[in-house]
Amino acid sequence: MDKQRPNSAMASNDPDLPDPSGDPQPGDLIEIFRPAYQHWALYLGDGYIINLTPVDESQAAAMSSVKSVFSRKAVVRMQLLKEVVGNDSYRVNNKYDDNHTPLPVCEIIQRAQVLIDQEVSYDLLGSNCEHFVTLLRYGEGVSEQASRAIGAISLVTAAASAFSVLGLINTRSRNRPF
Repeated sequence: MDKQRPNSAMASNDPDLPDPSGDPQPGDLIEIFRPAYQHWALYLGDGYIINLTPVDESQAAAMSSVKSVFSRKAVVRMQLLKEVVGNDSYRVNNKYDDNHTPLPVCEIIQRAQVLIDQEVSYDLLGSNCEHFVTLLRYGEGVSEQASRAIGAISLVTAAASAFSVLGLINTRSRNRPF
């Protein structure tokens, strides 16, 4: 079974996304391509997904809001996949299956259903929508998206520190009396 079966509510202009084929199966991770980020959901079956949405927004506004990325709280919602995707593209992306063993589908769905309409903490780097759905699927929250962001932040911080130290050394050498 292909672990990254593509699908789309609308044809994607992204040449890296293969043509749509296959249907999501219960327990699959759904990657939704928003204009500035990827949103993640878990497929429950019968066209429904579970995903995180901002606490203070209507369901319609929450589906495409960049504000959701910066929220500190989220609500677990069961929604129709086609409504959440809207005009964006998506694909089934169980990319962590090679390194993490998925829980039995019945357990994934049961764990998800218990959380519907619950308010949860949200943190872009430590507890985001990808962490949420991978926790349901594997019992462990994983987010490559967050890891990349943390790596980028670390690189910028290291570069800024290096420039600061170089500037300090350069300033000291110019101020020497000899």
